[in-house]
Amino acid sequence: MPWFYSTLNIIIGKTSYYKNVSRGTMKNKYDIIVVGAGHAGCEAAVAAAKLGSQVLLVNLNLSLVAQMSCNPAMGGIAKGQIVREIDALGGMSGIVTDYTMVQFRMLNRSKGPAMWSPRAQSDKYAFSLFWKQILENQPNLDLRQDCVIDVIVENNKIIGVKTLQGNSLFAQKIILTNGTFLNGKIHIGEISFSGGRMGEPDSPMLSNNLAELGLSVKQLKTGTPVRLDGRTIDFSVMEEQKGDDNPAKFSFTNTPKVKNQLSCWIVYTCKQVHDILRTGFEKSPMFQGRIRGVGPRYCPSIEDKIDRFSDRDRHQLFLEPEGRNTNEYYLNGFSSSLPEEVQAAALKHVPGLQHAHILKPGYAIEYDYFDPLELNPSLESKKLPNLYIAGQLNGTTGYEEAACQGLLAGINAHRAIKELPPLILSRSEAYIGVLIDDLTTKGVQDPYRMFTSRAEYRILLRQDNADIRLSPIGHQIGLIDDERIKTMENKYQRQQDLEIFLTKENIKPNEINPYLETIDSSLLTQPIKAAQLLLRPQVDFNTIIENVPAVEKEVERLHLQEEEIENVEISVKYGPYIIKEKELADRMSKIDNVKIPASLDYHSFVSLSLEAREKLTKVKPQNLGQASRISGINPADIAILLMHLKG
Repeated sequence: MPWFYSTLNIIIGKTSYYKNVSRGTMKNKYDIIVVGAGHAGCEAAVAAAKLGSQVLLVNLNLSLVAQMSCNPAMGGIAKGQIVREIDALGGMSGIVTDYTMVQFRMLNRSKGPAMWSPRAQSDKYAFSLFWKQILENQPNLDLRQDCVIDVIVENNKIIGVKTLQGNSLFAQKIILTNGTFLNGKIHIGEISFSGGRMGEPDSPMLSNNLAELGLSVKQLKTGTPVRLDGRTIDFSVMEEQKGDDNPAKFSFTNTPKVKNQLSCWIVYTCKQVHDILRTGFEKSPMFQGRIRGVGPRYCPSIEDKIDRFSDRDRHQLFLEPEGRNTNEYYLNGFSSSLPEEVQAAALKHVPGLQHAHILKPGYAIEYDYFDPLELNPSLESKKLPNLYIAGQLNGTTGYEEAACQGLLAGINAHRAIKELPPLILSRSEAYIGVLIDDLTTKGVQDPYRMFTSRAEYRILLRQDNADIRLSPIGHQIGLIDDERIKTMENKYQRQQDLEIFLTKENIKPNEINPYLETIDSSLLTQPIKAAQLLLRPQVDFNTIIENVPAVEKEVERLHLQEEEIENVEISVKYGPYIIKEKELADRMSKIDNVKIPASLDYHSFVSLSLEAREKLTKVKPQNLGQASRISGINPADIAILLMHLKG
């Protein structure tokens, strides 16, 4: 027998021996087990552990946590509001982003403050490493590298999980946050293979087993662009996109502001690029029907854009740096599943990319997800008690959408163990509330992405006031400490003091008329209250401070920071609109307070349409407000239910 066979036998024997010893001593009972260490899983695990639950986080590879599988950025339109809300509740995504960002921009500054959305380019490698350090240093949290292949059921309730390594792990609550890994299949032209991400295996068994237990399993598709070697890119012919001159941040805690920002670069495709890409359509898995999952409507692949918008001669692309210590660039806007040779040929005709070297081709990925209509607003499964599902498994797309679901799942799993009511955020309290309500009442037909247009109360749900909206809740449930809540209260007291001052302080014409003349605003003929002058749309508060000594003195006395001054300006300028929206939210909340018994038999209501009876039975809304937001439910149906519930 060759020597290496005997050596292999010794290694296998020792491995088996130590594995058996480990099984005898390792911990296999927890309060909560979180499966998957993406953005949702990390937030879920840390939140539950902070609250006091004993948590196990299981991941296929513990060297790859909180991966930025797609673009190296956090925030964006409405997504930035979500990151700030996560932070305000006591989550970690905002803190990690602040410590690892390489550029910051506040989007939509040309629009009203309800539309302002913070966005950061992140160092994707530092981001993941920072998260790993948080996980490893969090009390009450254990980590394990393994693959969960099944759940353990007893008396129709989930009590644990089984792993590929042969372990049975038990917990009172299980949170699934597997992202795109369940039956993941990668497509590049005519080539397809299993994988949860490029270079990582998928998890093929779990969704099949859960389907056998009654969960509805469906498929979605997403994609990612090529990664390019920055040393082979000619940036001189591209438009530079720098970060803000005075960058803000995400967290309301004392995190650092980004320094030495890296630039992004803007470039455009052209007709020749489109013509070359079209030559690959016959090998496209999307156009040839090999991809069955529905792709993201609002982030289509480059071939989909060319097909759908055939009249357009060019599409905008963004080159985004992947980190400070890498030459890798992400080509945002060029997501593709076309053959790699077609992608490469087309890129040669994009200005500045004639000699660009592809590090990783773009690809599409199909994956299983679970119908979110089968979840309670707490994110617990209606069919399998003790099972919580969060992130892309619920049909969403984006790190931010996943992270906020994970945070709420972790909070609610812990609260259920403690026999406390779940934390359910309303649509007027948070974008997180809008997202979860949309998922659990409307479901998804394609990957769900948050937009400001999805929120009815955008003026209330601004990025600047997420702390006053949600930190008291985070404090009440135990994720925000006393010191932080006191700091927030002091901040808003200072802002309120300045607002009161502005309603009383007169501004004289000679103080402000020279400025008003420069902006073509009506000149003053008599003194006016500072707050009244601020109502003029074109009047800038900082310029008032510079020109009116009394206002400047008061700002200095109160020690207001730049963000606090901006908050006061928003509060004064948009005060009437804020009041009106609050009144509307209060009126609408009345039907949210009308509870619906879980046992209500909708099929007994012959006056309801058949569609209404079927959808209400499937969704099982907890209150009348949720019922009213189910697709296909009309006002007449709600009136019938209200009469019954009030009667």
